[in-house]
Amino acid sequence: MDVAAQIELARRRSEDGRARRSAARTLSLIDLDPDLGMLLDGPRRTSARAELRVRLLRLARGEWAGGELGSTDPCHLGLLVVDGAIAREVVLADTVSTELLGPGDLIRPWGPDSTAHLLGQRVRWQVLADARLAILHRGVGTAVLRYPEVNAMLLDRLNDRAERLATQKAIAHLNSVERRLIALFWHLAERWGRMTPEGVVVPLTLSHRLLGELVGARRPTVSTALAALSRDGRLVRRDGGDWLLEEAPEGPTAQRMIFHRRRLLADAGKADRHLSVALDAASP
Repeated sequence: MDVAAQIELARRRSEDGRARRSAARTLSLIDLDPDLGMLLDGPRRTSARAELRVRLLRLARGEWAGGELGSTDPCHLGLLVVDGAIAREVVLADTVSTELLGPGDLIRPWGPDSTAHLLGQRVRWQVLADARLAILHRGVGTAVLRYPEVNAMLLDRLNDRAERLATQKAIAHLNSVERRLIALFWHLAERWGRMTPEGVVVPLTLSHRLLGELVGARRPTVSTALAALSRDGRLVRRDGGDWLLEEAPEGPTAQRMIFHRRRLLADAGKADRHLSVALDAASP
């Protein structure tokens, strides 16, 4: 074997070694979240398991700078929560609104700077239970285009999250904090709960402050409402910190549908002029 052939052989062996080491540091996305491959048939599922490989980001409890990966490569598709629990907090003036995120949720925590928002709201991230997130990097974003079945499941995850947020918003509109808390816990039970002989257990150690951020109420009001619910046996915090639900969820109330008759969008030209005047007035 001549020198050139030896050099080429060494180069190929080096590349193969790097590829094997890289594969050893990654995991199959389909193995981490089998439901993503639900629509794939046998052969395509096998190839998707081999091609869609991700690294894991491990997060310990505490504050998390969610946008840090975006500074590395803003073209990452996002992060898929594999396990754990994360709170996404929107801070507006003196109010905090919280969204709970868990296994299966797809998030993309990097984005435009919060100063671009007219309201000036900002987002904070808190890891409530040690979490693992799959990094859907640029390569995964390219590879998933060859598997529209997986892409459809990822879009379903985004839609599910939007539906949960809409439900949480509806819960915050209920006319007493006791009703809001009962509705919230049944909402959480759909995803996190488990059946026991005593009733449905929601294994989340949620503080009164966090519950207030979820239902749109102040902590003292939440504490008073929880005490009343506990006395009635409707919602009881157990010794381990989890919650026991004994009463069936409140069913829908039949109401006559009233359609909105007003035009939703004002004249575009007038709206632009009014916004321009308002921004000019707010400028220093």
